[in-house]
Amino acid sequence: MRTLSCKQLRKCFGGIRAVADIELEFPEPGITAIIGPNGAGKTTLVNILTGFVRADAGHCYLGKRETTQLAPHRIAQLGVTRSFQELRLVQQASVIDNVMLARPRQLGERLWRALFRVGVAVEETSSRREAIGILHALDLDDKTHALASELSYGQQKLLSLALCLATEARIIFLDEPVSGVHPELTARILSLLRGLAENGKLIIFVEHDLAAVREIADRVIVMDEGQVIADGAPADVLHRPEILEAYVG
Repeated sequence: MRTLSCKQLRKCFGGIRAVADIELEFPEPGITAIIGPNGAGKTTLVNILTGFVRADAGHCYLGKRETTQLAPHRIAQLGVTRSFQELRLVQQASVIDNVMLARPRQLGERLWRALFRVGVAVEETSSRREAIGILHALDLDDKTHALASELSYGQQKLLSLALCLATEARIIFLDEPVSGVHPELTARILSLLRGLAENGKLIIFVEHDLAAVREIADRVIVMDEGQVIADGAPADVLHRPEILEAYVG
């Protein structure tokens, strides 16, 4: 496994320090939660690690490969995917089409294959079969042909997770995966995340729900004012008064 890591990451927005000299390693597999008050720098850190924001200083690596200057799609090609707090679905496309669009290395994306349909039909059949399997695992079987816009908010969260799974990435970043989701569906999502980690995935998620963090995280990183102020097992981190004060601050 190639370790995801960063060294001396720094990012400012208009003089505001969003990320300050952060150094972290994320060994695979497992589940890491990143928590902290609003404005702590959590999402900025994830954006830098996934290529959506360019750091002012510092370096990011996947194994020995430096990813600091790579575009998001290049980092994705190395086996890294993510969801967003604002759900990025094709709302007027069906659930299964959303999942199929996320599949990697599609033959139809190559011009000459698209023009002459060389191997495309077979590949589309395989992709559809894989997509149906993912939707089954997420209990979205009965929504296969529904438009994404017709799903409930919780079901759209599940569909966002389905898109991450469809990429076949080894490293999955999730931004508030259970925020605004009812308890039954929250339990379902957390169980799925634990299963993914047990099957060799690295899950890194930003979350405000401390109960969810306690339930599934192997590791908790606490950020405040752009810095990591605690890093360790949930039992060692979440009971500390100064951590709770910073978190709710």
